[in-house]
Amino acid sequence: MLTDFLKEFKSIVLSTIDKNNNPFTSYAPYVKKDAKYYVYLSSMARHTQNLDNNNNVSLFFIEDEISCANIFGRKRVVIQANSKKLPRDTKEFETLISMFEKEHGATMNMLKSMKDFSIYEFKPHGGEAIFGFGEAYNIGGENFDELIQRQGQTGHK
Repeated sequence: MLTDFLKEFKSIVLSTIDKNNNPFTSYAPYVKKDAKYYVYLSSMARHTQNLDNNNNVSLFFIEDEISCANIFGRKRVVIQANSKKLPRDTKEFETLISMFEKEHGATMNMLKSMKDFSIYEFKPHGGEAIFGFGEAYNIGGENFDELIQRQGQTGHK
């Protein structure tokens, strides 16, 4: 259920923390490899500056409100992660750039040569998924792709 929901998305809503400890929300196209999420960001972007100063990030995926059955019960996933900027001149970087090209098309032909762009890796360490009323789960497992039934919660009264 989680994997099927996430495969519909080409971008992630990112929540980062700025130098004054204020949240900042933005988005970026992503690719996923080996249970980690990757984005290709310009150093000019505020979210990039935030990630350079604070590696905590929240990744948010939410069902389109046009196609949802109920606006109060939109399906959504939040993943808590730590970020790491990857070096450019590595085999891993080239592999990921190829994945971005395959997934996101011709724009990457232009962007991949821009030296102010970097790949950031997001390694999940927790999260939650809501798939409707009464369908709230924690996210866990070795690859953070398993839905774990919440324990000890009484729900709506």
